[in-house]
Amino acid sequence: MSLPALPLPGEDQLPFDPPPEYARLRAAPRVIRVACPTGLDAWLVSDYAGVREVLGDGRRFSTRPGQAAHVLGAFGGPDAPISGFSQLDGPEHIRIRRNFAPQVSHPRRLAELRPLVEQITDDAVTRMLASPQPYPLHSRFSTAITTAVIAELIGVPPDRHQLLHDAATALFTTSTTPDELRRAVEPLWAYLYQLVATRRARPGDDVLSRMIEHSADSARPLTDAELTEMNGALLIAGFDTTASMITYGLVCLLNTPGQWEKLCADPELAASAAEELVRYLGVGAGLLRQATEDTEVHGQPIRAGDYVVVALQSGNRDTALHPDAGTLDVTRKPGAHLGFGHGAHACVGQQIARIELTTVLGTLARRAPGLRVAVPLEEIVWKKDSVVRGPAELPVAWS
Repeated sequence: MSLPALPLPGEDQLPFDPPPEYARLRAAPRVIRVACPTGLDAWLVSDYAGVREVLGDGRRFSTRPGQAAHVLGAFGGPDAPISGFSQLDGPEHIRIRRNFAPQVSHPRRLAELRPLVEQITDDAVTRMLASPQPYPLHSRFSTAITTAVIAELIGVPPDRHQLLHDAATALFTTSTTPDELRRAVEPLWAYLYQLVATRRARPGDDVLSRMIEHSADSARPLTDAELTEMNGALLIAGFDTTASMITYGLVCLLNTPGQWEKLCADPELAASAAEELVRYLGVGAGLLRQATEDTEVHGQPIRAGDYVVVALQSGNRDTALHPDAGTLDVTRKPGAHLGFGHGAHACVGQQIARIELTTVLGTLARRAPGLRVAVPLEEIVWKKDSVVRGPAELPVAWS
């Protein structure tokens, strides 16, 4: 018998919700075998406890194949060489993350970042409000903000921003071939490699310079290649996934009765609204792991070498997490969820994303409470050939 195929029926048609099949799988909960777009067969885990178990156990479940190799053909298959930090496990992963994470997650660094994000966001809102309506929010607002923030953090000037746009587009497009990905990423990597050399000679007040300084005191300092890859990954992920969540989150808020109004009445809800949108929506197609030993999840035997796909959005809709998990509520007290992943490979830039989302939502609620989507929901064009969900563009207007 043929296996159920990912994406599950309706997954590409439902703008804000996972397909109903996931609720049936969570109820048992059941782990089922599925066929993935890139040709892999995998076990699908869709409940909160199961997803958390898989992501939290790096000994039993490896990221070696690539976290999106079930949907991204550019990863080149299970036998392809390791091409980045996200495919490392154990001590090697810890070594690099320990030198990298403090520069993008330490409270002092985040406090220094917040005024920059606020200024960039305020300028973006000013430009939007001075522009003709309807306004293309995703390309001219969401992407502009996240690009400016992440590039400023690393010290990439505006005339080089196109390099990260091209690399991100290729990386997150499901039909990109390994050769196409290499051609798109190489110019960015070449630029960053030179930037590493420049920062070693003349350190600045940026994330890359601080990584070099912090790593120099460790037993095995980060190499130029490792610094290049880590900063490239931060640029690409910080630009595309956060921009998509801003746009996706806004169209969801504006199409869910009462939620935008609650936020505008109390912009201090921006932090809880940001957390709730990440929980409720997610912008990805699940994460891939590979079993390193014979094991089981919910009683289902899984053999060493088997692939496992964890459905983050489905896990976040589990009533075991919240009795009303299927409801969007901007007043919900922030708590545990899987929107940024979980375990050793949880999103390293999640604190930056939180600051960006919170700042954008609060600023728009204060300065543009009359914001609205300028077309009916059914006329919005959604991304089709991408692992990052959300509108390809979002025309908005305001009163």
